[in-house]
Amino acid sequence: MKKLGRPKIAASDRRETIIRLRLTSKEFQAPKNSRFWRVKFSVHGRVINESAETESKRDALDVLKAKMLKYSTGRVADSRQTTIKDISEGMLKTWRMLEKNPNSIEWADRCWRHLLEFFGSMKADMLSSEDIRGYTEFRRKDKASNATINRELAVMSSGYTIAYNETPRRVAQKFSFSRLAEPRARQGFIEQKQYLALASGCKELFMRTMLALAYTFGFRKGELLSLKVSDIDLMAGTVRLRTSKNGEPRQVNLTQETRNLLAACVSGKSGDEPVFTRGSEPVRYFGQSWDTIATAAGCPGLLFHDLRRSAVRNLIRAGVPETVAMGITGHKTRAIFDRYNIVSEKDLTDAARKLELSYTSGTAEPEKETQSVTIQ
Repeated sequence: MKKLGRPKIAASDRRETIIRLRLTSKEFQAPKNSRFWRVKFSVHGRVINESAETESKRDALDVLKAKMLKYSTGRVADSRQTTIKDISEGMLKTWRMLEKNPNSIEWADRCWRHLLEFFGSMKADMLSSEDIRGYTEFRRKDKASNATINRELAVMSSGYTIAYNETPRRVAQKFSFSRLAEPRARQGFIEQKQYLALASGCKELFMRTMLALAYTFGFRKGELLSLKVSDIDLMAGTVRLRTSKNGEPRQVNLTQETRNLLAACVSGKSGDEPVFTRGSEPVRYFGQSWDTIATAAGCPGLLFHDLRRSAVRNLIRAGVPETVAMGITGHKTRAIFDRYNIVSEKDLTDAARKLELSYTSGTAEPEKETQSVTIQ
């Protein structure tokens, strides 16, 4: 059978690096049990042989021409000189340009330090599964947890994606990896009785107020410590967080308890002063105070962040719609929000009670009766 000649393409569409492309009716005919033609071409010495996904020789030639034009105009990867260090620099530069949260950039930079310690100046297109296994063992020797290793490799994957989406592409393909098994997410939370015990143990105003805000609205520690007096509007009864972990501001309406506590915190302060202070100094660390309060309340080992999980549970059990609750707590994804919406033994007991009532009455309890937990 006669071979089909090389497709003609304008010299202006070619790059200096010649890309050889061929389509024949013999060497690259469809394999047995397949009707489709195949095209074969090489790019920088790498041979690519793939299906044209057509039974027509003419259409297969058109596919080949399209691929030739694509490669000749630089819309494909030339990653021979791109190193993993280049990928790290490109990712951090892109994140700064996009004005990502500074804390996120700092965290990614720390991850890259560990990654580059192992991968060094390795070429990006040389990365293999064996290299990933080697990195895993390397980090485990440093006592890094599976979760930490997963996050670091996820940062590298993000860097590859950014490099792949550039024009021209800096890597031939995106990077993916098999995640290591991680322990279940922490299940810590408190009930109303424990909250009252913690509140009674707070001897300092800033600690009492931070406890109330974290338990009621799920504020993160960093969000609370960054609050300025100008972020508090006591007349409107609102707090506005200008910065958060996810980079988006949010506003909440205060309860009477949190409003009264914040009023005492901001009294006599100017707008640019921090809300939470010890004397005249801003609060930066309160770990020791928190541990003392938690132990005295019968909750040893309780983390301040556990108040955030408690807030999610309380909002849902108070009947607040999930989308509104996510807006209050600042959760961007449903998956993470669901991890915080923890089911307690009391929830399971209530469910059994309602089930028994539905058997005896023939109908389930009215929905309004299930909303038994409220925010104080």
